[in-house]
Amino acid sequence: MTELLTAHTADLDDDTKTAMRALMDASFEDFPDDAFENTLGGMHTLLFEGHELIGHASVVQRRLLHAGRALRTGYIEGVAVRSDRRRLGHGDAMMEVLERIVRSGYQLGALGASPDGARLYASRGWQLWRGASSVLSPDGIRRTPDIDGALYVLPTSIPVDVSGELICDWRPGSVW
Repeated sequence: MTELLTAHTADLDDDTKTAMRALMDASFEDFPDDAFENTLGGMHTLLFEGHELIGHASVVQRRLLHAGRALRTGYIEGVAVRSDRRRLGHGDAMMEVLERIVRSGYQLGALGASPDGARLYASRGWQLWRGASSVLSPDGIRRTPDIDGALYVLPTSIPVDVSGELICDWRPGSVW
C-alpha cells in the first residue's frame, strides 16, 4: 500500500532528506549536490510504500522573466519514482498535488523535462516552451540553448506567449 504525503522542507527530518537524496541518485545519471539543493525550500510530495520512499517531487518558488514581467513561478524539481515502481501512476499522483499548489499560489508553473518525463507533463496539460530560454546571470542575460525544447510551463493567472523568451533567475549549478 502506498501513502502520499505533502510537506514543506522545514518539516522534513534528516532521514527523509537522506532517502530523497538516495532516490534521486538512483533515478538520475548525474545528480550533483547543487541539483539536490535546488529541490529544497518549498513543498514536497513524498510517496511511501510502507516506510520506504519510492517517489518524490517538489515545487520551489522562482522568478521567471517574460514579456517585461517578473512572474512568481512554482518551479517543479526532483521528480523521481523508484525504477521498479514507474508507469503505475505515481508521477501523476505527485504532480496532481503540486499542480494544485502551483495553480493556487503562483502566476506560472515551469519545469525542465527529460525526454521520458516530457510525456507525463504534456499529458497533464503542461505546454512546451517553444521560444528562447536565457538566464539572468551575474554578467547579464545569457542564452541557455541547451535547455531549449525541454522547458514546459503551466500558465495559471498570467497569459504567456510560449514562442517568446523566458529568462530564469540565477542559482548555483544548473540554472534551469
